[in-house]
Amino acid sequence: MITLCIIIGIVVVVAGLWFVRHQRKLGLRAHLMQEAMRNHDFTFRLPTSGLLPGERAMQETLNQLGDTIRQQVNQNEVESWERLTRVLTHEIMNATAPITSISQSLLKRADVKDTALESGIQAINDTSQHLSDFVVNYRKMSELEKPVVKEVELQQEIAYVSNAYPQLVWEISVSAGMKVFADASMLRQILMNIVKNAIEAHAKRMVIEASQETLVIGNDGQPIPAENRQSLFVPFFTTKRNGHGVGLSLSRRMMIQQGGMLDMADTPLQGCHTAFLLTFPPFPAHSHGEKINRKLKNIK
Repeated sequence: MITLCIIIGIVVVVAGLWFVRHQRKLGLRAHLMQEAMRNHDFTFRLPTSGLLPGERAMQETLNQLGDTIRQQVNQNEVESWERLTRVLTHEIMNATAPITSISQSLLKRADVKDTALESGIQAINDTSQHLSDFVVNYRKMSELEKPVVKEVELQQEIAYVSNAYPQLVWEISVSAGMKVFADASMLRQILMNIVKNAIEAHAKRMVIEASQETLVIGNDGQPIPAENRQSLFVPFFTTKRNGHGVGLSLSRRMMIQQGGMLDMADTPLQGCHTAFLLTFPPFPAHSHGEKINRKLKNIK
């Protein structure tokens, strides 16, 4: 009897110690997730090993919730910029239209031709026309069609872009037959926008590495200053004299519409000064493909 009591006592003590330790682990998980949410890091992934079945199911749900929150935050960001852009382009068109009209009328006057005023008025007219054309072109580019995501051969799309820019040295590490879940035409446009951005930064070399659901594109062009990285995907933001600040912001919008994301990589590839990270949505079961496309159609 005494021996049985001792065994039961030992079991209770061990179970109690395990329970206390287990609760501390759960508390640490909750703290880590709280810190991730506070820092707006919705890419958190906590392991599910060592958990009871119910706790494991809860952790898996919370991990998936992080993805859902991240996608919603990204979509809200895009929609906010779209609303602001619509207002700005509308006001710009309202402001430039009368300037263009008045300057054109003045240029036709006999008392303006061949005078010192003509070159000044011509400069005003050219500038207002250039601004109007830019707004019109941006409107056309920003009116994106709804993406149709499907399996896309990654090598094929990269080859199309690399062949279009033979002046660059290409180092491509992509497995043969590797596929991503994306809209092919949008992906091609995104890749070209990133390459154009690199060329404008005087890049001579492009490095591309792919892994499951991610693609890293680096270049040896001029590095992007740290103070400009936060604004890199803001519409109309540019550090280039002849830049429009459209390519990268539009590319991010296209990636978000596909359920993915475009970011600047924290660590550039070897030999590169700048790198961009494309994250693609995971492959769904074939039976769920149409369901995902229906969901994407609801994204504005």
